[in-house]
Amino acid sequence: MPIPAVLRDHLIELKLAGSGKAGVFGGANRARKMIEHGTDAQRKAGLNPLRVHDCRHTYASLMIAAGVNAKALSEFMGHAAISITYDLYGHLMPGSHDEAASMLDAFLARAAGTDTDPQAAAQTAAHPAQSRT
Repeated sequence: MPIPAVLRDHLIELKLAGSGKAGVFGGANRARKMIEHGTDAQRKAGLNPLRVHDCRHTYASLMIAAGVNAKALSEFMGHAAISITYDLYGHLMPGSHDEAASMLDAFLARAAGTDTDPQAAAQTAAHPAQSRT
């Protein structure tokens, strides 16, 4: 699973500081304690604590927002089939109902030659399957 550079750097610092003898998190008991400490810190800050599963969904949502394709995300999340990924996160992926209708309108306008945006026309000619407005 890809890890953002800022998190990777932090985990490396923890490892080098010697806080990861049994892996970076020190095994199941240490991981449980880290979760408890994190929950306590969130409550002290006046926040509703996030569960680890909430973090998993946040990760998936951020990956979609960053433009990661559904197949790669499915693999990162460990889903047995891409259909699971689509069922869980399809509503977050590009091409919502309203966006899809707008995309079709724009495509038809370009195909009919009524689109007056020369940059959009050039993009459609270069990459017809990838063009969006």
